[in-house]
Amino acid sequence: MEYSLTHVRLLVEDYKACFKFYSETIDLKVSWGNENTGYAELDTGDASLAIFTRNEMAQVVGNAALPASAVCQDRHTVILRVPDVDKAFEDLRGKDVTFVTEPQDQSDWGIRTAHLRDPDGNLIELNCRLT
Repeated sequence: MEYSLTHVRLLVEDYKACFKFYSETIDLKVSWGNENTGYAELDTGDASLAIFTRNEMAQVVGNAALPASAVCQDRHTVILRVPDVDKAFEDLRGKDVTFVTEPQDQSDWGIRTAHLRDPDGNLIELNCRLT
């Protein structure tokens, strides 16, 4: 059996805010859906980033009666490679995006990173390779 990653799907509470964040603020190209569909796919290269309402997915897998969230450390991070972390940081900060961390070298990882959150609180890492 051969597998290939096609999507990472974020299950969100505030679909419209997340749709606008990824399509307008982050400026990912929408390949399917719109702000009213409750599901959208955005191009990120070889795999897509999809957003879907958390409640709809819970209905599909039969766990809608369970609590929607709990206070915990982050369990996932969306990683977006950019050509220049510092430029992306300045561009997004100009769009009133609040960052969790400013650009910094992660020498042990071989990358430069900055971290932010989407409107639903999902952690996003922007990174580029150290030269």
